[in-house]
Amino acid sequence: MPGTLAIDLGSSTTVVAWQPDGEPAGLLDLPPYSVVDPCVVPSLLWLSAPGDQRPLIGRQVLEAGLAERQEPALCRDFKRLIGADPAAAAAPPAREGPAPGWLNPEAAGALLLRRLWQALPETLQPERLVLTAPIETYRGYRAWLQQVSRELPVADVALVDEPTAAAIGAGLPAGSRVLVVDLGGGTIDLSLVALEGGEGRAAPIAQLLRFAGRDLERSGQALRTARVIAKAGLSLGGRDIDRWIAAHLVPDQPPAGTLLQAAERLKWDLSATADERDEALQLWSASDRSARELRLNRRQLEALLISHGLLEQLDGLLETVLAGARREGLALTGIDAVLPVGGSSRMPLIRRWLQERCDGVPLRGERPVEAVALGALALTPGVRVRDVLARGVSLRCWDRRNGSHHWHPLFVAGQSWPTEAPLELVLACSQDDQRQLELVLGEPLPEERGEVIFEAGLPLLRRRPAGNARVEPWPQAPPALPLASPAQSGVDRLRLRFAINGEGMLMLEAEDLLDGQRHGPVPLGPVR
Repeated sequence: MPGTLAIDLGSSTTVVAWQPDGEPAGLLDLPPYSVVDPCVVPSLLWLSAPGDQRPLIGRQVLEAGLAERQEPALCRDFKRLIGADPAAAAAPPAREGPAPGWLNPEAAGALLLRRLWQALPETLQPERLVLTAPIETYRGYRAWLQQVSRELPVADVALVDEPTAAAIGAGLPAGSRVLVVDLGGGTIDLSLVALEGGEGRAAPIAQLLRFAGRDLERSGQALRTARVIAKAGLSLGGRDIDRWIAAHLVPDQPPAGTLLQAAERLKWDLSATADERDEALQLWSASDRSARELRLNRRQLEALLISHGLLEQLDGLLETVLAGARREGLALTGIDAVLPVGGSSRMPLIRRWLQERCDGVPLRGERPVEAVALGALALTPGVRVRDVLARGVSLRCWDRRNGSHHWHPLFVAGQSWPTEAPLELVLACSQDDQRQLELVLGEPLPEERGEVIFEAGLPLLRRRPAGNARVEPWPQAPPALPLASPAQSGVDRLRLRFAINGEGMLMLEAEDLLDGQRHGPVPLGPVR
């Protein structure tokens, strides 16, 4: 079964999603490593000895009661250290070297990815692999993934930053300004980001690391990530909440092992969106083999979180982010959506806090655990060699402020096609009483800031220093778009929707904003 595989490596859990070609995507169960509800792999490795290449993974570590051991054999929380600058890792947990002979964070992450790949069902044939990376360590993380992915037998490998993937996975449009609230197992991170695209700019796509079996490491691709407007974080997460629950329910026992697992299940039961139960029950076997009932209701859980200062900490983080936004001239009302991700964000107390503190901003958190992985799949269409633009296409537009024409890029080099959704532009006429709109299209020349060079039939992506791009007009201009009534200068008149179909043809649909008259879809010409 051919398709695309997405792996979202997380600090506490790793999500693996699969999309067969032409079919819907879903999370992938990988026994014996994954747990259910939600279907994820805990990001845990337990090595029996230094150099062990067949460690216990995920659920196996939990079931063996090894998840809280303070020993070098246990690898956890390694994702946040991959690609990080050791000199800049002062924020806890600080980057520490592994004990001699044991795995460093990069080696632990690589081993986990290899073992997950080996656990894929034999019926699956991944043609494409898309991986996710945090914005703050994107450059180093990309270099690490490039190295790791060489060991995996897949032709195409792509990379996308996590906030962009989460936003697209939640159904937000390109160009959105999104407050991502990530409540993971060990950290809380609030990031206000602006996605690529929007307002007539091309939507974000995943960045290629390997294409058709060829490594693109030396292609000089520019980093394609969301722009961070403001960010704040705290080394407090879901595992700390589990410890609070365990200590509250069983104060005479250390919060570790199976007790912590029972506390986590209670938290999940009280956070389930589909089940508004008020009380949860778990059976726990103490060290003396006696079974104890652990009961917790939602009111008790929320009082516990408040007493430990969780909401006060969140208030401080949010104020830090909003202060950073204000420095850039962005108010809370200018944020398009709040996007909670991570398992702990499902807790009703957190949802209410977000709704109260971000009143008036839409809350988009229907799939907080899988949004990143599913968004990564959405950003990685099934591409083949013929599906990548080498040059792209631009539209000549009139700039009223400068009193001159300029070239506006529609689709850029490296854009995959056919396009998933049309690119929309709203244009005004440059003169009064204008009765038609002339379309002048052009092809960016290689001197442009980005281009794709084909060698031996394979694309190599290359970026050049910023500067004015030269555009060569198409030799044959498309027919002008007629207007049913005279236009007024500077008044929005036409809504244009551009797309590239399966034959590589640039298609146009036009709508007259004055009388609603529609044109198209009509072919404008081939792109390359």
